[in-house]
Amino acid sequence: MKLLLTSGGVTNPSIHAALVRLLGKPISECRALCVPTAQWGHPMCGPASVRRFVAADRHFSGLGWASLGVLELTALPTIGAQRWVPWVQNTDVLLVGGGDATYLSHWMRESGLADLLPSLPDLVWVGVSAGSMVLTPRIGADFVEWPSAPDDRTLGVVDFAIFPHLDAFPENTLADAERWAADIGVPAYAIDEQTAIKVDGSVEVVSEGRWVAFGTSSGDQ
Repeated sequence: MKLLLTSGGVTNPSIHAALVRLLGKPISECRALCVPTAQWGHPMCGPASVRRFVAADRHFSGLGWASLGVLELTALPTIGAQRWVPWVQNTDVLLVGGGDATYLSHWMRESGLADLLPSLPDLVWVGVSAGSMVLTPRIGADFVEWPSAPDDRTLGVVDFAIFPHLDAFPENTLADAERWAADIGVPAYAIDEQTAIKVDGSVEVVSEGRWVAFGTSSGDQ
């Protein structure tokens, strides 16, 4: 699986070009599935935000895909793998939205999607916020909004953590990111809405904005 881990989506030409390189063909020739599940676990999200994510997000669902569908993970355990596994196997990209990463992690495991992903080396995962953070080992207690979350651990597909929305909110300053990084226990990146992390054999920061690395070989940008 190839990864494009973003804070705000495909927000600039550099991130767009990185996505096309991962896909290996134009976006207009690619099949996409939107995964809105993380939103149900966050108290600030709901039907209206899910609709915007699926139908009207110019940085994500509105990029001009050849086809666009919805994969709701909470429904998958009730319909059987024989139905939904081919949907994922036959898509080019999963567009995974924000919300609560611990809720998304729970349903990725419960649905079976987490177990399926290692068998799909050509699939591209494009995450926004929690949709990116879910693949990290931990998200930090400050980002846990789902009351039933046992802790802040997530899937650990990558070996670094992500602090999203740098400078976008009053509680997402560089000072906040530094305090978060001091407790996270793994290498980490704080990224703004104009930054993405591309993972395809190696880790590359793609940015037209601001990002900071903690405990990695890269530095403040």
